[in-house]
Amino acid sequence: MIGTIISAIVVGLIVGALARLIMPGKQNIGVLMTILLGILGSFLGSWITYQVGYSNGNGGWAVIPFLVGVVVAIVLIAIYVSVTGRRGTRV
Repeated sequence: MIGTIISAIVVGLIVGALARLIMPGKQNIGVLMTILLGILGSFLGSWITYQVGYSNGNGGWAVIPFLVGVVVAIVLIAIYVSVTGRRGTRV
């Protein structure tokens, strides 16, 4: 149980960090919100991927759900930034 929670936090951190790195501009959101949106993006990405029929028949690391999770996290971060009104500054 605790291992699942820790791994979800770690995966959420990785997915959220990748999403923020890929997004253009600066996003003024904290680490905790990055982790939460990364966890949500990872969960939704996996769910969407398996709903369209993806099957990891070879075992190992499921790359497609991970990548879809990063894309979903990018969308979630963009929505969060637009809703909260926090705009990145141009340098």
